[in-house]
Amino acid sequence: MTSSKSAADKGTGKHAGLQKVDYIANFFNRSVRRIQQLTQDGVLPTVEGPDGKRYYDLVMTIKRYIGYLQDELAKKKNPLEEKEKQRLEAEIRLKEAKAESANLELKELKGEMHRSEDVQAFTEDFAAVIRSMLLALPGMLAIDLAELDNPAEISLRIEEEVNRILTHLSEYTYDPSFFKKKVRERAGWRKNEENSE
Repeated sequence: MTSSKSAADKGTGKHAGLQKVDYIANFFNRSVRRIQQLTQDGVLPTVEGPDGKRYYDLVMTIKRYIGYLQDELAKKKNPLEEKEKQRLEAEIRLKEAKAESANLELKELKGEMHRSEDVQAFTEDFAAVIRSMLLALPGMLAIDLAELDNPAEISLRIEEEVNRILTHLSEYTYDPSFFKKKVRERAGWRKNEENSE
């Protein structure tokens, strides 16, 4: 499923997940006219976006559409319509899976959840910082230690440098922008944003 991202769904926070009618039509594999009809019938509500226009909250819309399909399924009483029932049940399962996927994506956008590969990348980045600082330690201490001949002074100088490194590493904190960047790169948004500037 490919669709260009709207201005509303690029954001995070309370406006994340807002979509235009054509995105919803594509998401449900229905025509724009059908989505508009379901909106007029009160099945799919819209919400006001940050720009004052009407949008569909993706997670809420999926849930409402699932409810609509379940109601339609309940109306199918005729045994001859068993195939239609099975089709609707399969569609409901598919939409429920999409709703869960959209909900997880929204949590990721808001920074409430991170993918394991992103956490691994962050950890590897941190490990690389530690490695580079430790590898630089001998070169940083070589001249200082060469001038010292007292083991206690040598030990103290090494301890000072190790403490400096530990202090620097303790300042290496969680950076939400690191994860946000990873999410946007995975979704292909970086290119879209650059093209819109």
